[in-house]
Amino acid sequence: MPAELKSSSQGHTLVLTISNPEHRNAGSPEVYAAGVEALSVAETSPDVRAIIITGEGSTFCAGGQLQRLQANRQLAPSVQAEALESLHAWVEAIRTCPKPVIAAVEGAAAGAGFSLALACDFLVAAENAVFVMAYATVGISPDAGGSWSLGRALPRALASELLMMGERIDAPRLQALGVANRVTPPGQALGEALALAERLQTKAPNALASIKELLNEATVSDLHSHLTRERDHFVRNLHHRNAGIAIDAFLNKQTARFE
Repeated sequence: MPAELKSSSQGHTLVLTISNPEHRNAGSPEVYAAGVEALSVAETSPDVRAIIITGEGSTFCAGGQLQRLQANRQLAPSVQAEALESLHAWVEAIRTCPKPVIAAVEGAAAGAGFSLALACDFLVAAENAVFVMAYATVGISPDAGGSWSLGRALPRALASELLMMGERIDAPRLQALGVANRVTPPGQALGEALALAERLQTKAPNALASIKELLNEATVSDLHSHLTRERDHFVRNLHHRNAGIAIDAFLNKQTARFE
């Protein structure tokens, strides 16, 4: 069966499941394009407050298929470049989506699968999940923002270790390094991700969108420019209807119900 991206809803959470069991949920241009489309629809849907990306069965995503890469070596370089553009479009869509995106990882997250998980705002992993950037082992370099994410999340020495050595790292160590948010017993990553999504849904959606945008800009802004952006977001959110709802609820010891 061809690779596909399955979509389902649980309450206000959209669950996107990479499904390619024959190849351990390896990605494909079709999956990436479907991911971009799903996030585009979710971005404007009031019924979606959070998004989870996971893999079918006991594997998150094995990255790219080496057989496909080997075949592409016989074709013009533009063929592989085009395939990477579709993957990178999905990574950018995850990063710029104004709603929180959570990776729920069981089993292996390898290569682009690891990069995809790193692109999400939260990473929930089963304690027996394994993460690996094996690019250098097969003579290639990272894609899908793997070097960008690790280069910002970790000291250079640790990022170099993961990217150059290509050795497996388990979920507990990834959490200890501050990259994974939650580690669960095997088989419970999706359940924990859904619980996290429900907690996020108790926050004002406009405030979460501002926080995500500010975090995206933080690494490229000087302090003065960033303070200006924080000011503008703060004032805009203060005058949003949700701020009135939240402040009233807090002062009256009630639960806020946001739009």
